[in-house]
Amino acid sequence: MEDVSAPDDRTRERILRFKKDFHQRILDQIDRRQSLNKYELKAQVESITEKIFAREELPPFLGVTKEQFKKETFDNVLGYGPLEDLLNDPTVDDIMVVGCNKVFAEKDGKLQLTNRCFLDEQHLRTVIDRMLRVIGKAVNDLNPYADGRLEDGSRINVVVPPLALDGPMITIRKFPSNPHTMEDLIHKFGSVTQGLADFLRIAVRNRKNILVSGGSGTGKTTLLNALGNYIPHDERIVTIEDTAELKLGQPHVARMETRQPNFEGKGVVSIRDLVRNALRMRPDRIIVGECRGGEAIDMLQAMNTGHDGSLTTVHANSPEDVLLRLETMCTMAGLDIPLASIRKQIAAAVDLIVQVGRFGDGTRRVIAVTEILESKADSYALQDLFLFQRELVREDGGIEGELKPTGKVPKSFESFVQEERDQLKEIFSSNKKVKAASAKVAAEKDASYKKAEASAETARPKKDVDKEAAKK
Repeated sequence: MEDVSAPDDRTRERILRFKKDFHQRILDQIDRRQSLNKYELKAQVESITEKIFAREELPPFLGVTKEQFKKETFDNVLGYGPLEDLLNDPTVDDIMVVGCNKVFAEKDGKLQLTNRCFLDEQHLRTVIDRMLRVIGKAVNDLNPYADGRLEDGSRINVVVPPLALDGPMITIRKFPSNPHTMEDLIHKFGSVTQGLADFLRIAVRNRKNILVSGGSGTGKTTLLNALGNYIPHDERIVTIEDTAELKLGQPHVARMETRQPNFEGKGVVSIRDLVRNALRMRPDRIIVGECRGGEAIDMLQAMNTGHDGSLTTVHANSPEDVLLRLETMCTMAGLDIPLASIRKQIAAAVDLIVQVGRFGDGTRRVIAVTEILESKADSYALQDLFLFQRELVREDGGIEGELKPTGKVPKSFESFVQEERDQLKEIFSSNKKVKAASAKVAAEKDASYKKAEASAETARPKKDVDKEAAKK
């Protein structure tokens, strides 16, 4: 159903009051004496609605047709209310509800307030219970928050009072049925250049350990999924996630998902538990959806003991912050390991950090690729291989820029096969060629300008030259 644009608060109140009354009339007439499946219930609701429409006309202030109003009624009584169309809209990435009157949706990287709303707080709680019931969860005063994965793979988080001060809150992160490929990131979204994609493909196939870093909503999981699809099809991949989001195309993928505690606080299975278990599963590669706790030390040890080529994501704002976060997470494991040893393990395990960012115009791009060379007493030796250079901010807020190689060659360059070395030489020398070409053009322009000045000086009349000489 289309969003209803109310001209003023009074009309909006009339619309909501009419919808609530109509909704209640439907509920009052449903036969609750027998257990109905969803198809029987839908048929009964449709029959009741048709009888009402046969006797009454819709008031004109609603601004919708009978068919539109009928669909909204079905959504409210049987489905997810005002969220139904948003969940089915492929252009919507995120849905956020704050109380019964505010429903936000993110489209094309921009978050906007929609004109949709719930009938009241009870309607919102009914929709929340309906969504969580499908995944075997519930929220109440004793357990006021929950998260999980909907049937279509979307990730949902719910918080209700007393924790939610302005009414129940819902956050839904949608995922496309067909995950974005590296080609999509290059040509459709402009998040990655062809040169960087070629470099990352070579790095993954050569079993380099890669961390994808960035803030919330920057596209870390999307890039991680694209990188995972570069893994050869003859390898065994074990994926570990809080909520299963990765969709890899290889035939041998063993997927695991954490488990939250039950209502008694028991039965929890953490990321760290699954990482430890994964080491007993003879994996060729381990992919962890996100490292944020003590599992970091287990990942580092796995990377350093034959499970190279592993991939994971970390919440951090820069490659330098990634290393500090890893140090902090390793100390959360509760092991008495000196900081110097932790730094040596990090430098030995992690090969590349791919930093992603989200710009003010809603675009998500790789902004840096950094290689870890070694650890020092109080820091790390790093070198940037790619950096995003911001060139222009348009009037509409759009960011124009380019991700360019710095010209520095990765330290593991010589271990690659000759064909890959030739390809990398071309990638990392491209920026030098551009700079050399620009310098050559500038030099030619300068020489041309000086030549023109000299020609103009020669062409001046002799008497003008003599006058200027006399003045001097």
